[in-house]
Amino acid sequence: MDAFSYLSVLLSIIIGLAITQVLQGYRSLLLSRHRVKLFFPPLAWSGYIILIAVQMWWSSFGLANRPEWSFFAFTIILLQTILFYMMAALVLPDMPPEDTIDLRAHYFRECGPFYGVFVATVVVSITKNVTLDGGMSPIEWAFHGFFVGVGTLAAVVRRPYLHHAVTGAIGLMFLTYIAVLFAHL
Repeated sequence: MDAFSYLSVLLSIIIGLAITQVLQGYRSLLLSRHRVKLFFPPLAWSGYIILIAVQMWWSSFGLANRPEWSFFAFTIILLQTILFYMMAALVLPDMPPEDTIDLRAHYFRECGPFYGVFVATVVVSITKNVTLDGGMSPIEWAFHGFFVGVGTLAAVVRRPYLHHAVTGAIGLMFLTYIAVLFAHL
């Protein structure tokens, strides 16, 4: 077994747990649908998280050809994956047995930590790219800068219209990011 095959097992488990976290949230929302007050941003973000998980798994294939691994390089990738899992853990609420589930209240209660983790994930992604690849292209810097800037804004400002706009803009930008940088292995 080559080094990447060995190291990727742990990363795959964490990504799988993130997907499981979101899917269990969907299951709970469906089973409790008569008690749920819907709100666009956490529902959209839960879908983005599944998309990001697939993109992380897809892009990790590029790491398979690395001839040498250091503990630091692996730790950076592991940290990015752990932070991503934390986004999945925060995006949808735990479902109380009989109470109303207000996705808007949950979102605004957790948006500071959620976007803080999102920004940290992007910063660790930059660190990973610089550590493993020696830097990033200007287009990668632009995408990462956009995500850090908009994520920071959303962590601080609590206006619903802004969060709807930020959620939509991040979704469109992430789809563009995938199309431009990760369409092919």
